Amino acid sequence: MRKFLVVLDDTRECLNAMRFAALRAARTGAGVTILSVIPPEEYQHWIGVAEIMRDEARERIEAHFEVFAKWMRDKQGIMPELIIREGEPAAEILAAIREDPQIGVLVLGAGADKAGPGPLVTHLSRNAASLPCPLTIVPGDLARERLEEIT
Repeated sequence: MRKFLVVLDDTRECLNAMRFAALRAARTGAGVTILSVIPPEEYQHWIGVAEIMRDEARERIEAHFEVFAKWMRDKQGIMPELIIREGEPAAEILAAIREDPQIGVLVLGAGADKAGPGPLVTHLSRNAASLPCPLTIVPGDLARERLEEIT
């Protein structure tokens, strides 16, 4: 089964990317894999603190995932899977895609503020020619109704 890979992070635009992935998956008989990446800690010499921070990040990710997963299950009939990785986000996204041949589309949300679309969208779109699958960029300020029309 083909899967949409969508990135779960703390950005507002993540919500539209989740919606898009779930709606497209439901309409095309695909699955959804939700990936969240815990960035490397800058202060590795505080091992005990880093472990606590990592555990807290995992708990936060799992709580956010459950909110999205419940909506996907209840409203779209999709049973998403969660992958939590540690490392540099772009590298971990590419590794997840390469490790799962069923991932057919990467879905990212683009920020709508003056700071630009976001570092992941910027980095991955610049390297789109060498990505192992198509990249779909969902505007962060796209209205829900319009998103539903598009999908």
